[in-house]
Amino acid sequence: MLNVAGRVVETKKKGNDVAVIVSAMGDTTDNLIDLAAQITDNPSPREMDMLLSTGEQMSVALLAMAVQSLGSKAISFTGSQLEIVTDDIHTKAKIRDIKQAGRVHGAFKDGNIVIIAGFQGVSSGDDITTLGRGGSDLTAVAIAKVLGADLCEIYTDVEGIFTADPRIVSDARKLAVISYDEMLEMASLGAQVMQARSIEFAKKYDVNIVVRSSMSNAEGTLITKEVKDMEDLLITGVTNDTKEAKISVNGVPDKPGMAAKIFNALGNNNIGVDMIIQSASQGSGDNSISFTVQKTDLRKALEITESIAKEIGVKGVSSVEGIAKVSVVGIGMKSHSGVAGRMFSALAGEKINIEMISTSEIKISCVIKLEDVQKAVRVLHKEFGLGQAGGRKK
Repeated sequence: MLNVAGRVVETKKKGNDVAVIVSAMGDTTDNLIDLAAQITDNPSPREMDMLLSTGEQMSVALLAMAVQSLGSKAISFTGSQLEIVTDDIHTKAKIRDIKQAGRVHGAFKDGNIVIIAGFQGVSSGDDITTLGRGGSDLTAVAIAKVLGADLCEIYTDVEGIFTADPRIVSDARKLAVISYDEMLEMASLGAQVMQARSIEFAKKYDVNIVVRSSMSNAEGTLITKEVKDMEDLLITGVTNDTKEAKISVNGVPDKPGMAAKIFNALGNNNIGVDMIIQSASQGSGDNSISFTVQKTDLRKALEITESIAKEIGVKGVSSVEGIAKVSVVGIGMKSHSGVAGRMFSALAGEKINIEMISTSEIKISCVIKLEDVQKAVRVLHKEFGLGQAGGRKK
């Protein structure tokens, strides 16, 4: 906390107006979730927001005190005090407006460093809401936009964005720059440095972001709009996600509207679906549908799917948690062919079976067994020459 305060004061002394958005300290959010679990295994989303928002409120007050202890003026605000207005979806709320940005400008005029609670907002009905895991990133980008900030710096426990998780790949390389689209894909595919929704917001409003370490002065990674030179680089990075589960629906009647009923019901309950595969059974008159969801949504997704399955006459519904998703991402894929073949061959060479495949212009994702994920990341990182010595290759 004092280290962060020192960095903030130093930035202020350079002549900058500084707004600092903070998360809860350490494992505070996880500890609060554990407390709730000791009470009930099905807590109210509204009350979870009331509980989880306290972590950031503690952080803003303590950081303001830390800045003041170093001889600088500081004032803290919660999401409610700045009227960071969100929709009414508890635990996954989306920012709609920030009505009290003027309070921040007023505090700047009084010489204050402004400390703002991330991750939280307030609904139209004046209920506290939270923005989901990593939501402080989204708060920071939104605040940067409404204040007209020159730059949004995200300080974290790593020195920037790497070509793969350095804990898995020893020669993973820090990137100097990455496009919004690539970072959005990497964040949504398992890279935990940035929240995907914050990148969407930054891209929409052209907010430049630098991700850097809170514990060193090392140069970070700039996240910005695509520049032409990026297209010459085939693959930017390899990501992995171990937080998904797969649901399979077998014996779905082969007629229009069956899949729509399943996925409309999931969407209406705010459950995001990632990869989907549908296969037809030869001559049986029915189909099988498999899809992936976040493990945290699995219980609710299963209940909804089983309910719809009974309604439409499905033969069976099953789920699997022991899966992982491994992906390669790069703008260069738009103009270079053969990436899929190289990826599949590299995995086959390690006897890693692919269960599902999903593609876009700039990424290819495969669902594999959880036990194979680290081996898969390493072999793909090597295949595309992303290491410290090799650099990115076409």
